[in-house]
Amino acid sequence: MILRASAVAVHLLEEAARRFTGNTAGVALFVRSPGAIAFIAVDHHEVQGWCWGYLLDRPDGTSMLYLHRIEVAASCRRQRIGRALLRNFLETGAQLGAGKMFLITGADNVAARRLYESMGAGLATQGPTVNYWFALPSTPVNPGDAAPGGGSASE
Repeated sequence: MILRASAVAVHLLEEAARRFTGNTAGVALFVRSPGAIAFIAVDHHEVQGWCWGYLLDRPDGTSMLYLHRIEVAASCRRQRIGRALLRNFLETGAQLGAGKMFLITGADNVAARRLYESMGAGLATQGPTVNYWFALPSTPVNPGDAAPGGGSASE
């Protein structure tokens, strides 16, 4: 059974986070976040898989879906659980107005790439991409502070 995570079913998302990441610290906050979408695959009270991401509003008035993570327990693979999770995520995004979905996966993650391509995904057309990560300061930035480079943020 595929269930959408919500404030009412936060315990299922906590169980999924515990199983796949070992950390449940941010689950309640995630469920309340605008645009957050998550699904959990459950069979007889056992979490078999999960997926989560966001509906992102864009400045051009459109929305897009971002899938950050999808996982199925090793003992539950090849049972179409990943496909069911992805289908629910896509359908929900479309119902919420998203016109596209994007995700990032490793080039050598053949099983995931087969799943995505079998469900209609195509490789990005902008050419090879490079991923960057930034470590952000742990202290909040005051919105009134000057932007980097000395100018204001609106320049």
